[in-house]
Amino acid sequence: MCGLAGILNLFTDLPPPGIGVLTNMIRTIRHRGPDDVGFYQDESIGLAHARLSIIDISDGKQPIHNFDKDIWIVFNGEIYNYIELRKTLVDKGYIFYTRTDTEVIVALYEEYGEGFVEYLNGQFAIALWDSKQRKLILTRDRVGIAPLFYCVEDKKLYFGSEIKAILPARASRPNLNLTGLDQLFTFWSPIASNTLFENILEVAPGEILSVSNGNITKRKYWDWLYPDNGQYNTNSVDALADELRELLIDATRIRLRADVPVGGYLSGGLDSSVLVSIIKNFTDTPLRTFSIEFEESGLDESRYQRQLVEHLETEHSKIVCRNSDISDNFENVIWHTELPVLRSAPVPMSMLSKLVHDSNYKVVLTGEGADEVLGGYDIFKESKIRQFWAKNVNSGFRPLLLKKLYPYLDVSPGKAQAYLKEFFGQGIDNPALSYFSHIPRWETTSRIKGFYSPDLKNLLKTDAIQTFQSGLPANFQKLHSFNKSQYIESKTLMSGYLLCSQGDRMLMMNSVEGRFPFLDHRLIEFVNKIHPKYKMKGLAEKYLLKRSMGKYIPQDIMKRHKQPYRSPDIISFTGSNSKDYVNELMGADLIKRYNYFDAMKVKLLLKKIEAGKAIGYKDNMAFMAILSTQCLHKLFIEKTTN
Repeated sequence: MCGLAGILNLFTDLPPPGIGVLTNMIRTIRHRGPDDVGFYQDESIGLAHARLSIIDISDGKQPIHNFDKDIWIVFNGEIYNYIELRKTLVDKGYIFYTRTDTEVIVALYEEYGEGFVEYLNGQFAIALWDSKQRKLILTRDRVGIAPLFYCVEDKKLYFGSEIKAILPARASRPNLNLTGLDQLFTFWSPIASNTLFENILEVAPGEILSVSNGNITKRKYWDWLYPDNGQYNTNSVDALADELRELLIDATRIRLRADVPVGGYLSGGLDSSVLVSIIKNFTDTPLRTFSIEFEESGLDESRYQRQLVEHLETEHSKIVCRNSDISDNFENVIWHTELPVLRSAPVPMSMLSKLVHDSNYKVVLTGEGADEVLGGYDIFKESKIRQFWAKNVNSGFRPLLLKKLYPYLDVSPGKAQAYLKEFFGQGIDNPALSYFSHIPRWETTSRIKGFYSPDLKNLLKTDAIQTFQSGLPANFQKLHSFNKSQYIESKTLMSGYLLCSQGDRMLMMNSVEGRFPFLDHRLIEFVNKIHPKYKMKGLAEKYLLKRSMGKYIPQDIMKRHKQPYRSPDIISFTGSNSKDYVNELMGADLIKRYNYFDAMKVKLLLKKIEAGKAIGYKDNMAFMAILSTQCLHKLFIEKTTN
């Protein structure tokens, strides 16, 4: 992964983009590419690139061009099938001057035009300039691993790997996008192509933009597709498990391609254990793993991490996250996320990537995406139970199944039924609703909106859920309810939060590239055609993955109850962990000045925290949302405009 930035003149009556402004743009994201910087300029465009050297370290400097030097590219990411693509192109007569995957993209464009993107297996954000046609191509990988943003202003198009790369080039001052903020306080992230900044958009996952003669055209080249009910892959479960294993092995193998060492994250859960086991059993790559432990025993998974380290005999490094580490690093994390966060979980991930960097590694494999693709989340179990409950809404027994799903809920047996009905019974009378699976989560997250200031409430003009619903595929209602849940999860929490705030941004702030074998598009397309009963059998998550890889994983890890990754929230910012910046940002003066939240309601929340009564999930989420929004405003709006 690297960093890119650029400016395109949309009309010919403008002076060429200057090296000074391009330098300022790329300087803001040098953390993405500390190894080298490169530029290209002509009368219409300026391209800038910050390089993290992973493939063809000596000769891979970007921007890269074709033989005639009329096509130029800056590229962030990795194309994992570039070796196979290069061979095909050489057979067609193409001559290469580097060994990079970047130059392969240029040749593919010459051969296939805008269809080049469909040949790529990888994670990527691409800016390609065709000087003959005076056309700029901006595109992004299928699932949204590599970020890419753009903005049209003053007859120019600005673009960059992060929003902070665009801000120095614009004449206008930044403001937070209130619609995007309201969407984040429903889905944990804005709806693509929206962002948290006014007039700045993102290239959506699986989208390609073509900019020519001042016009921007968009085309979706890939999406999460599922068959209509009754049209699933009919192979036996053993055959499906074998094919899944072969796909996973190959997806992992090609993601080990690099001219630098590659390590792996080890959480102690099934997904990272599968990947590390594949490296051990099916490749010659030396095993080097990294993990994080927590001071809070209820969040710590080190027992399982140690078990797998001993089982696989991997060289292992770990870091311990203390509660104070969260508040110590939080401001810097928000500078990198460019988004408010609803929990502190990105902070330990930033510490983990620093451990990787300090160990002289640039690349790690992670298990992200397995839950979305293979059916691992509790929200999928929850939706199955709620669908069952909806068939008899008056049942007293059916909602109690949720108590088994969430045994840690601190609810007395006498109150359990009433609580479960109140919380999980939201929308239970309308199971055909497109977003039925996510109603409880979205309703819970939206409680943050109760802290809105009156002015913010008055300024909001659209409904977040209606906006999301209007963008669903035409055949969405024909899908199996389980697949509906998966689609929504992939388009909201995964792409906008897990792969962004908790993923790319926390990795790249320490110049580390994450690779995600479970998000290989071939694997996704294969699994999407499988009946949901093979993803989650009853309430047993990731059934097919366990059947496929079970003999390679210790049984304690195979059979353990899924523990979602969490980190301490409020406790990390209060008491002995209190910081001056927290008191300032949450104080009445700045709450009123920034005017996103109601100062009196925030004060009451802080009093509840001080009294030790703010211990619930909703209070934690509200506190984190308010603090991170205030922090984002201070870092990007106040400091930029003063």
